[in-house]
Amino acid sequence: MAGAWDRARHSLARAGRSAADAGRGTLHASRTAARKTAGASRAAARGTARAGRGVGHATRKLTHAQGADRTGLGRLIELTAAHSAGDALITVGLAGTLLFGLPVDQARGQVALYLLITMVPFTVVAPFVGPVLDRFRSGRRYIMAGTLFARGLLCWAMAAAIGPADGLTLFPAALAVLVLSKALNVCRAATMPSVLPADISLVTANARVALFSLVSAAVAAPVAVGLTAWLGAAWMLRGTMVIFMVAGVAAVRLPRHVDAPDLDIDEDDEGTARPRWRTLLNVGPVVGEAMRANAAIRLLSGFLLFFLLFLVQDGNVRGGGLPEQVMIAILAGGAGAGGLLGAAVAAWVRGHSPQIIVLAALALATATATGSAFLFTLWTAVVLAAVAGFAQEVGKLALDAIVQREIGEEVRSSTFGVVEALLQIAWVAGGLAGLLLSLLSGRSAGPIGLAVIAVALVAALAWLLVTRRRRLRTRSERIRAAQAQAPREPGAPRTPDAQAPPGPPRPPAHADPVQDEPRTVAEPGRPVQGTTKPLTNPHG
Repeated sequence: MAGAWDRARHSLARAGRSAADAGRGTLHASRTAARKTAGASRAAARGTARAGRGVGHATRKLTHAQGADRTGLGRLIELTAAHSAGDALITVGLAGTLLFGLPVDQARGQVALYLLITMVPFTVVAPFVGPVLDRFRSGRRYIMAGTLFARGLLCWAMAAAIGPADGLTLFPAALAVLVLSKALNVCRAATMPSVLPADISLVTANARVALFSLVSAAVAAPVAVGLTAWLGAAWMLRGTMVIFMVAGVAAVRLPRHVDAPDLDIDEDDEGTARPRWRTLLNVGPVVGEAMRANAAIRLLSGFLLFFLLFLVQDGNVRGGGLPEQVMIAILAGGAGAGGLLGAAVAAWVRGHSPQIIVLAALALATATATGSAFLFTLWTAVVLAAVAGFAQEVGKLALDAIVQREIGEEVRSSTFGVVEALLQIAWVAGGLAGLLLSLLSGRSAGPIGLAVIAVALVAALAWLLVTRRRRLRTRSERIRAAQAQAPREPGAPRTPDAQAPPGPPRPPAHADPVQDEPRTVAEPGRPVQGTTKPLTNPHG
């Protein structure tokens, strides 16, 4: 009996030692696995950090290329990219709220009301914000920083209002965010000539800013969707506030030559008061022509957005059996790809007149709309949406370059305010026209609606070409008359080739070969020699 007890006790001891050994082995394996997991996590973190630093280094190399690091253009590009990312985050954060929760198949009257409401910020920009920015040109850095700080605080207020669905806070705050966003865009566009490197044209510099803005918004939007689903819209807006605050600090740290001197330009040399407020009638023929061409392109963009959207909802678009959501996504992707391609193409445009670029963009959009009216399907609509996005981006960049070149610093911000207001009004008008024409029933609604907008574009293009031809002919006759009336030097022979003195000096390399007058007279809206900064930044 004792022997059996001893054997059992020894067996239990051996089993205990085996269990202890197994436990120690398990613990050792767990420790080894934990160390390996931690090592893999640290390696992944280091790899992610290296990849992030590599992307940041490559981005900084692109934004600061061709002297942009010396003039401040690189910093301005990065600031605008952060601004665009913040816009994307706000849009995602407010998606699904009472501001953007309107279904696409809801009554068209409510959609039209929403369109009209979007005009409010832009009608404020034109008469008020532009002249204010012109008055404080010496503080452009602080104006841009102030708009960013204010937008950050508004994001915090909207985050607090989302939970209780406080419309009295959300709606005014959203409109204020739009106004401040346009104010920053106006101030940034007016600042561009003062940070322009000698090796970059205005169209290329504007395109580079737009390209990085589009890329940053495209990257921020899906990230914002994921973070909103994880943390909620309120925390997304609070995070956006941090981005705007950091961007505001970066705006203050822009180079000092971004600020233009405040000049006393209330009167010209003859004592005549010079206007500070810009309208479509006193921006000059060159700027006015580019503005009208861009307005026609923006009319097409607004028309296509709502016309095609409701056409798809009504089942009047042949999509080969694709679901409605897929067709809408394809159309939106085509428009976005066209805009991105337009910014990329404009970034490498060299030696081409911005006026010709604007008219060529309108001509391309007109031809595509005309062809789509005859061959209307989902895929021709996608091509038209892509061309409209391309033409809108290229045309706007060329228009910015024309305003920056033709308009003096003393009224440049107010001119950009007029530009933004006119383009937004044209976009809303096109959207309302699209809503009305989408009421047509049947498969003929698409071809009829596109035919109407194509006729409007053809009329606009023809009118612009006729007025441009008349303007150039009048300019040539005026120059010939001035040359004929100029006094001859004593002893100069009266020959047909020597009846007039040599023509005016050749324009600088950055100027468009077609100018209305030599810039030596104090015309409203034109830079006067000695009162504005040179186009190429002297600090480069």
